[in-house]
Amino acid sequence: MDKILITGGSGFIGSFIVEEALNRNMETWVAVRSSSSRKFLQDTRIRFIELDFSSEENLRKQLAGHKFDYVVHAAGVTKCLDKNDFFRMNTNGTANLVNVLSEPDWMPRRMVFLSSLSIFGAIREQQPYKDIEPTDQPKPNTAYGESKLKAERIVTESGIPSVILRPTGVYGPREKDYFLMAKSIKGHVDFAVGYKQQDITFVYVKDVVQAVFLALDRGKPGSAYFLTDGEVYQSATFSKLIHEALGRPWWIRITAPVWVLRVITFFGDAIAHITGKISALNNDKYHILKQRNWRCNIRPAINELGFAPEYNLKKGVRETIEWYKANGWL
Repeated sequence: MDKILITGGSGFIGSFIVEEALNRNMETWVAVRSSSSRKFLQDTRIRFIELDFSSEENLRKQLAGHKFDYVVHAAGVTKCLDKNDFFRMNTNGTANLVNVLSEPDWMPRRMVFLSSLSIFGAIREQQPYKDIEPTDQPKPNTAYGESKLKAERIVTESGIPSVILRPTGVYGPREKDYFLMAKSIKGHVDFAVGYKQQDITFVYVKDVVQAVFLALDRGKPGSAYFLTDGEVYQSATFSKLIHEALGRPWWIRITAPVWVLRVITFFGDAIAHITGKISALNNDKYHILKQRNWRCNIRPAINELGFAPEYNLKKGVRETIEWYKANGWL
């Protein structure tokens, strides 16, 4: 039985990776903190291990006696009150983990690192928009993207046989940020930002999981792959599909200029620092929503991994909304 370690297993994407590992009859270990929610980790076959990514010394003690065949590093943060926390957790935490795993006693057969399309920032923004290519120079325009880019380089240079995955916007059951859009539309209001054409890409969480295990099975060490569902959408498409899946309630669609978003996110950040509660509308989110081109080339993932997305946006949104309803979120 292959032994796998999944970090970030209590998170949105991580919890689905855990389920697939169990479906494959792998000895599944999930890295958690004492404060981690285990709401979606109820299967009795799961084995938990507490890991402190802030300390290489602690990781050595906690991983003593373990050797994993596979490691999926999905742990990280997407929103922080202090931008330095992105680097502390996403970059330094990754460095501490790979420094331990790169030693002979801990070296896995394969590691997959969950990164993000956000590492490239707003490039190829001139119309007509063209696909972002793996050979393009990353120019991250968010602290999150920069922290992930630095983590990618650490993983690549570690000597561990590793594959990097760069999904675009990931949605699906259990996801909380896109859920806010569904909640708003159910409340009869939808918001859009900017009047310039925006090409958006998405990938359903189960297709990300498919790519993770393809990468473990056949990914070429040192490679990095973009992940989308293979389609390109316009900015209003996601809202329209949510509206349809909700039964088409009456709604008001408000399109605001980008400068309005800048004001909203400025105050969102300010209020978050006062209350200590992270806002979904923050400085990083401003740059993400402002970006017009999210196209990227997934042909390498198709050709080299055998990646075959099973969910287009319509199918994925329908399944997601059904889950939100069934679980009392909507």
